[in-house]
Amino acid sequence: MSGPSLPKDATAILAVRKLELFPGMVTVVTIGREPSAIAAQEAIKSERALGLLLQRDPAEDEPGPEGLYRVGTLAHILRFITTPDGSHHLICHGEQRFRVVEFLEGWPFLVARIVRVREDETLSSALEARLVTLRQQVQEYAEALPMPPLELINAIQQLNAPGPAADLVTGLMDIKAPDKQDILETFDVRERLDKVLARMAHALEVIHMSRKITEQTREAMNAQQREFLLREQLKQIQKELGDTDETAAELDAVAKAIAEAKMPEGVEKQARKELKRLQRMPDSAAEYSMIRTYLDWLTELPWSRESEAGIDIAEARRILDADHYGLEKIKKRMLEYLAVRKLNPGGKSPILCFVGPPGVGKTSLGQSIAHATGRRFVHASLGGVHDEAEIRGHRRTYIGALPGSIIQAIHGAGTRNPVFMLDEMDKLGAGGFHGDPASALLEALDPEQNATFRDNYLGLPFDLSHVMFIGTANVLDTIPSPLRDRMEVIQLPGYTEEEKLEIARRYLVARQLGVHGLTAEQCAFEEATLTAIVRDYTREAGVRNLEREIGSVFRHVAMGVAEGTLAAVRVKPEDLAEILGPPRFESESAMRSGRPGVATGLAWTPVGGDILFIEAARMPGSGKLLLTGQLGEVMKESAQAALSLLKGHLGELGLSGEDFEQLDVHIHVPAGATPKDGPSAGIAMFVALVSLFTGRSVRGDTAMTGEISLRGLVLPVGGIKEKVLAALRSGITRVVLPSRNRKELEDIPPAARERLQILWIDQVREALDAVLEEGPGG
Repeated sequence: MSGPSLPKDATAILAVRKLELFPGMVTVVTIGREPSAIAAQEAIKSERALGLLLQRDPAEDEPGPEGLYRVGTLAHILRFITTPDGSHHLICHGEQRFRVVEFLEGWPFLVARIVRVREDETLSSALEARLVTLRQQVQEYAEALPMPPLELINAIQQLNAPGPAADLVTGLMDIKAPDKQDILETFDVRERLDKVLARMAHALEVIHMSRKITEQTREAMNAQQREFLLREQLKQIQKELGDTDETAAELDAVAKAIAEAKMPEGVEKQARKELKRLQRMPDSAAEYSMIRTYLDWLTELPWSRESEAGIDIAEARRILDADHYGLEKIKKRMLEYLAVRKLNPGGKSPILCFVGPPGVGKTSLGQSIAHATGRRFVHASLGGVHDEAEIRGHRRTYIGALPGSIIQAIHGAGTRNPVFMLDEMDKLGAGGFHGDPASALLEALDPEQNATFRDNYLGLPFDLSHVMFIGTANVLDTIPSPLRDRMEVIQLPGYTEEEKLEIARRYLVARQLGVHGLTAEQCAFEEATLTAIVRDYTREAGVRNLEREIGSVFRHVAMGVAEGTLAAVRVKPEDLAEILGPPRFESESAMRSGRPGVATGLAWTPVGGDILFIEAARMPGSGKLLLTGQLGEVMKESAQAALSLLKGHLGELGLSGEDFEQLDVHIHVPAGATPKDGPSAGIAMFVALVSLFTGRSVRGDTAMTGEISLRGLVLPVGGIKEKVLAALRSGITRVVLPSRNRKELEDIPPAARERLQILWIDQVREALDAVLEEGPGG
């Protein structure tokens, strides 16, 4: 389709996306649009020049007059080529600049009336000087290239007209299309030369900078740095051109993270200092990854993020009661803390230490506290830790250095005020070559200085005053006293039989049902069955073994349900022998008592209280005291004191005729494989000796504890609650305790006090009256 003939004063217009043709140049123009091909054909047919105008938006497929610049290049078409793939190519010779006067309508291609722009060809000295400078710049630029284009150099040297020389250089320069259009629209030759000279000067500066970078890099390069030569050159060139790469984007992200982390002023200053070091360092440097990791830790730590919800005392009480049975003192302490926190939100968090035998719920209590306070819960086990760096981290100078366990746990929590449980504090490794981990905890657990806790890896203070630290331990003796002094110790005694039954009903049975995939309809316990498991198959302060035995019963039922032989089972006491085997425990007091020389004592152990039997025997000899049963030094001294006390009160006891020079006395404490120590068996040893020499048996339903003095006083001892509960578990109904321990009566559960008769004594004579039966010596 060609349309009407073009008027004599009209020109066909070809819209181009790239400005590649200037007056005096010969180049190939590719045509991709059908109207453009028709316009070219019309120009060839009418033997007229074709006007080339640059599009304002290269992405526009069918630009109209408003989408084109008004100044372009008139081109004489030397040849029209159509390739086999259907595309068209024009070999054009640029003739002259033109300016559009108006666009005409009625043709299937762009048509416009134009005005040819004529140039002043007068060669002044100023233009000649600029032409000489341009020739020099072009030659210098060409020679700086790896393969100098000799044709370009020769063409420029042969051009004596300033305007065409400027147009030729512009057409061949690698600059943006709008910049080329700007030079095309510059009709004044002098001004056009100035613009071209400025562009060429910038190109020369880039070439010189690249060469300088190459030389500097080569000078600084050694055998290990050769591999990043090209990377360094690329980085510097991109920097000069204003481009960015992935590394720059990554560093920008780090800078943004620093700004958003809300660090303290000193920490942020240090972080930005490290970032500047990173920006000046090649990413292949050995130190790059170390600094990058360090900045990741700084930006990801919760310097100001907290996760505490509104404090509701009633809701917290409900959560604690739902999660744990008993433990009233600890629940009260937690509610007191919450009340203070509600009234004084900026106050310091307490440093608590739960001390008690295994299985009483120390760790799970920490989780409940976190739930009740609306905080995150984090946990770190200190058992066996022997390196101070595990607590405070390694210095960054070491390869693979990381922060210590405290900072790592805070990082994992994502808030600066979690409930942080330090488990097994009594099992910390002893200090040595790697430092003392217990001493490393002093700063973290001191409320007066943990606001500026300094981890070796960070090298900066971190505020731990918002963290609620809770330590756990089985015993206090192995915790260093400076560390113990910084914590508020809360004792968790063992459970009574009634408490264990209640815990089993409320928590253990339901939990084990879920673990074993059973429902309450498929398996249920009778009340007497749980009681039998507690009495006959477990003897512990906590409930860990009790839960295991309940799980064993459920496994037995689960097998039957899976095989299809069982549908619904109600476990009775008589079924336990088949499932769990014969009873493992029985009343030792009934088996061991009933003869002179045997007394029942009470002992404290790390896993709760226990009863022990003191057996005494006499035989002809030379006045020796024999002690067996793996007794500690303190316990041996208690035995010697008991014998001395007996010898000093022979008359009062009706034993004046005894000749100890002709007798050996043997005191034995069974369970000889178990080490025993402490002064609390003194009263039991004295009673066993008196029973032996007087022939009066000790009541089998009575157990006793207390330290004795040579004056016959009964002194206070520790672990009263654990010992009383152990007596209750063993079938004891009467306990003899020192009067000075009466203040600990309230620690004993009311149910235990009701089932036991407690006798308070001050003198050993009172114990003899309370526990010895009438007999030969009476």
